[in-house]
Amino acid sequence: MSDWETIRLDYDGDVATLTVDRPDRLNALNVDTLEAIEEALAEAQDEGVGALVLTGAGDDAFVAGADISYMQDLSTPEAQAYAELGHRVADAIEQFPAPVIAAINGYAFGGGCELALACDLRVAAESAIIGQTEIDLGIIPGWGGSQRLPRLVGDEMARRLIFFGERIDAQDANEHGLVGEIVAGDQLDDHVAELAADLAAKPTYALAAAKEALNQAHETSQEAGLRYERRLWSGLFGTHDQREGMEAFLEDREPEFE
Repeated sequence: MSDWETIRLDYDGDVATLTVDRPDRLNALNVDTLEAIEEALAEAQDEGVGALVLTGAGDDAFVAGADISYMQDLSTPEAQAYAELGHRVADAIEQFPAPVIAAINGYAFGGGCELALACDLRVAAESAIIGQTEIDLGIIPGWGGSQRLPRLVGDEMARRLIFFGERIDAQDANEHGLVGEIVAGDQLDDHVAELAADLAAKPTYALAAAKEALNQAHETSQEAGLRYERRLWSGLFGTHDQREGMEAFLEDREPEFE
């Protein structure tokens, strides 16, 4: 296991929790932190976890955004490299073979919102505040927000959030489809842990295939997506989990997945 200064990666059975641990900076993302997240995602994937939780340390922030003090004097080539790093991290979350749940325990602005958008599920504490706030810094979302946000909330709402840099509370985020669920702050960790454990108990290959098929829906035509789905679906036949799941159903018992 690696030793990082600005993040933690903890395991509980088949569930990993990746915590951005810079509470004194509201868990803002600098280069070291992004690189550590990238390494931690690779480690968790190698460990074969069944679900991953992404959250922030402390009571105030999930991830309050990218490190503005670092970005302030970047040249265009340096900004390009920083954007590429942010994209690699967001893509690694989106393509992680197991479901990733964002436990949004506070501020999720800018790059923090973008990491949450790359997750499969988003659960927010009642106190969470979320926004693509880059416009007031003279920039735009650079780690995928302009592409992922419209797919969740629709084109008009995404434009409003990005154009105005609006910060919305958990209730509004839920109503617009930006988060799927709201829970009391003191229940967030336990609730997300329960969700993650439930997901980790599902058949691993089928869950990975489901995630891959759902991601593909955003990348191609429906016709091509349907062909992709057929390949994934048929490829699961003959696996232990497919045979066990169907056998258990026919025998009216609980399945024992690998």
